[in-house]
This record gives sequence, C-alpha cells and structure tokens, in this order.
Amino acid sequence: MMRGRRNIAVACRAPNGQTIVHCEPLVGAIYTSRLTRIPLLRGALMIWDTLALGVRALMFAADIAARDPDDTATTSEGGLPKVAMWTTMIVAVGGALGLFFVVPVLAMGWLDQFIASDIVSNLVEKVIRLGMILGYMALIGQMDEIRRVFQYHGAEHKTINAYEAGAPLTPESVKRFPLEHPRCGTTFLIIVVIISFVVFSLLGRPAIELRIASRILLIPLIAGIAYEFIRWAGARYATNAAIRALMAPGLIVQRLTTREPDLAQIAVAIAALSPILEAEENRAPVEANARLEPLPAG
Repeated sequence: MMRGRRNIAVACRAPNGQTIVHCEPLVGAIYTSRLTRIPLLRGALMIWDTLALGVRALMFAADIAARDPDDTATTSEGGLPKVAMWTTMIVAVGGALGLFFVVPVLAMGWLDQFIASDIVSNLVEKVIRLGMILGYMALIGQMDEIRRVFQYHGAEHKTINAYEAGAPLTPESVKRFPLEHPRCGTTFLIIVVIISFVVFSLLGRPAIELRIASRILLIPLIAGIAYEFIRWAGARYATNAAIRALMAPGLIVQRLTTREPDLAQIAVAIAALSPILEAEENRAPVEANARLEPLPAG
C-alpha cells in the first residue's frame, strides 16, 4: 500500500501471476478538516485513518488472493462492509491494548511490592511492554505467511528509499537500497514506547485501576507527540547525525518487521507507487480504478 497527499494505491499479486493495482482519491472530512493541521491532534487522527486504510487494503488483498487462478478480471468489486470493517478495527485495537498495555500493568501490580522507586517501576513496566512487543514481532516473523508479508514491507521501504534518492524505479535498481526507512510504523512504535516512559513517569505510581486507565486514555496524546517527533526528525534525518542516533533503535527493530524481498515483490511495490507519483505530479486526485499489469517472473 502506498499513500500520497491526495491519493492511495494498493497493489496485490493475484493467483494468476499478475498484479492488480487499485487507486482511489483520499476523500472525506479527515483530509480537509482544520483539525488535521493542529499539532498533536493531527497525529492521533492520522494514525486512526492509517489503521482504517490498512484494514481496507488487507481486505482488498484477501479478495484478490481468494480469486480463481483462471480469473483474468481487471477489477475487484469486493470490499469490506463498513460494519465489518469497524468491528475488525475495534477488535484489533482492543486486543492490542489489552495485551501490550493492560497486561504489563497487571504484572506490575505484583512486582511493585519489590520496587520502591516510581521511576524504576515505570521503567520495569516499559521493559516488559517492549519485550512483549519485540517478542511478538519475532515470533510471528517465523510464520511463512507473515515472513512473506514482511518481505513486501521491505519492498515498500526499498521503493520509497529509491524514489527519495532519485533512482530509477525498476526492480533491479530498487533492490540495492536499504530495508530500513525512518518514517516506518515500526520506528513510530518504538518512539511511542520511549515517550510513554517519560509521560507515565510523571504520573508516579497511582492505584492499578487509574494506572490502567491512564495507559489507555493517554495513548492519543503519546501517539500525537510521537507523530510530531517523527515528522520533525524525518525532515532532518539525512543531514543530522544526532537525529540519526535518536532514530537508530527504531531502525534496528525494523529488522524484525522487514525481510529482503525478491524482484517480483519489489515490482508490486513499484506498481503501487507509480500511480501515486503520476497523480501527485499532475496535482489532481486519480479516479477510483483498478488495472491489471504483468508481474515479472520471480
């Protein structure tokens, strides 16, 4: 999935060995509201929107993957009903909150009897949370299906890196670029964990009920701060050694969520980026469409 300022595109490899590319303009109040220009608030809004777009992209991919190999249709009318999409998002977000935010707090409910310092207590909680997140990434990365997803994630990064470097957007050219990218969601996640340590340390060590509530209710604020930091640091990453050092932990963790892609996977990422670049250069939204393109053998 590739997203521009005004358009989004999703490219999927179909069972018949071709690539289906779906392009559509980004429309809706979230893209025109003045709220999206307010620091901190815009980060929370954009993250929620990215989650919604990600769910739609995954369901589009599932629809393509379920096709008969002999199906040569060039469009995909399938889509996730709004009720089902919102249900999927709520369940996913709820599960993530419960596993990565509530469980560490519950663990601290027992461990706190051995810890005198509020700062140490918050630090141990963050170590537990970070360990669970990294362990989860490493564990699912052993699954063949997820490993392939991580290869496509790497292909996205390489393609964006090649574009930003002004290199030709061909699979052979793109392949030589690094897997890591400073604006990746994995880096964002690590920044969130670091910022949350600072914010939650300021709250001390309240009762466990308030501790759980604070971890959940302050997520939008922490996400907003992390978004602003990524936005600020991304513009200075290439020229500022200190910024690169601050971003280094996130780039290292990206090794858990990316894998080296093959040329065919890179071609899919290029196919997703190409209509976005065309639309952005023309400074106009693309019309919603889907088109079939050949996929290089790989």
